[in-house]
Amino acid sequence: MASLVTLLRDTRYPTPHELALTARALADDHPGDARLRQAGASRGGQPLWVLSLAPTGPGTARNVLVVAGAHANEPVGGATALALARRLLREPAPRAGCGWHFLLCADPDGAGLHRTPRPYSLLDYHRSFYRPPGPEQPEWAPSLLPPDRLPPETLALTALIDELRPVLQVSLHATDLGGSWVQLTRDIPGLAEPFGKSAAELRIPVEYGASDAAGWPSPGAGIFVIPEPGSEAAGAFHPEDTRLSTWYHAHRYAGTTAIVEVPMWASDLVDDPAPHPDPRGALRLLAGRLTADAALVARAREGAAAGPDPTAGALLRAVDWTLSLIPRIAAEWTGAGEPAEATAAYIASIDAFGRRLSLRAAAMLLRVLRAQGGPAAPGLDRLVTGWCEEFSARFGARWVPVATQVEHQSRTVLAAYERLVAAER
Repeated sequence: MASLVTLLRDTRYPTPHELALTARALADDHPGDARLRQAGASRGGQPLWVLSLAPTGPGTARNVLVVAGAHANEPVGGATALALARRLLREPAPRAGCGWHFLLCADPDGAGLHRTPRPYSLLDYHRSFYRPPGPEQPEWAPSLLPPDRLPPETLALTALIDELRPVLQVSLHATDLGGSWVQLTRDIPGLAEPFGKSAAELRIPVEYGASDAAGWPSPGAGIFVIPEPGSEAAGAFHPEDTRLSTWYHAHRYAGTTAIVEVPMWASDLVDDPAPHPDPRGALRLLAGRLTADAALVARAREGAAAGPDPTAGALLRAVDWTLSLIPRIAAEWTGAGEPAEATAAYIASIDAFGRRLSLRAAAMLLRVLRAQGGPAAPGLDRLVTGWCEEFSARFGARWVPVATQVEHQSRTVLAAYERLVAAER
């Protein structure tokens, strides 16, 4: 097995199996400080591994829970979790009175379907793309399903939160192309400064107007606080209620959750805070393009059937889920009133969001059509290739090395904990 250091140098994302093997070796090398245990199993029977680092010093311990791999197409989190564990074993100051726990991959089944450990381009990344529909995502499932239908990955995660009662939960996420930002369930005063400093040092743009956080309070560049219940500000791009997700499960124990996003490919368009000259007109154009692109994918979708193939079934459920989101999103963009944001960065973020929605649906559908020899496959292949090339060119995409993605996430996690502790004093 290649070491984690080698995987990072080679710009490879470690697989769930490699994460578990590396974590096992880490626990074996530090028997007094590190422990690897199974916290549950996926729907497909794969183990959900948790690596725990014991607190140092006397006193009652608090806990931090770091969740990786909640979205199958965002593979950097596992590498960050192990890098953080190694750092905390070398530099144990943050472990003073605090246990650190790392769920190495919250959705190993999904990760197995998204097979791009070493993407060389956006097209390469999308050739084996997979992102499950919302009800099958561990963190989102409680927002969309009744309690008796929650998947085992969600139940394992919520049980872990109930056990640890973390003062801080961090969910490690990634975006294919764009910049870095942080979503918080409660404000962590002072986080914007170290977050912005890290991004600047590592040449990672900060998303000033992340589409996921339109209209949300922002105490600093790239930091967004999820609105309080009952407020009018809400995410316009998801049918689920964020506050029912596992991010808020930690609140019953007075915990806070931080969602740390880092880009695989960076674009300087998303960190331009200048006013956009015509935001409403731009949104209308983007909504029209999104609707037209989705119609092309929907036509190719006609006649595709999963049959007995479970992979095809998973991909088509994800295609249908993605396509179902688009009418509501397009309507939101063309609705009455001024946009929640009117900066160039926000319009760029919306542009990227729309492009990736139709592209993801097309890429997953193409996998099914190719496997079945569907007649629409060649045309859809050309469409996916063209969209990837246009996406990359429009945003001036530049690859962010895996080690750089990991470093920025690691710094942000540690800064969030340090600032949270400082705010309590």
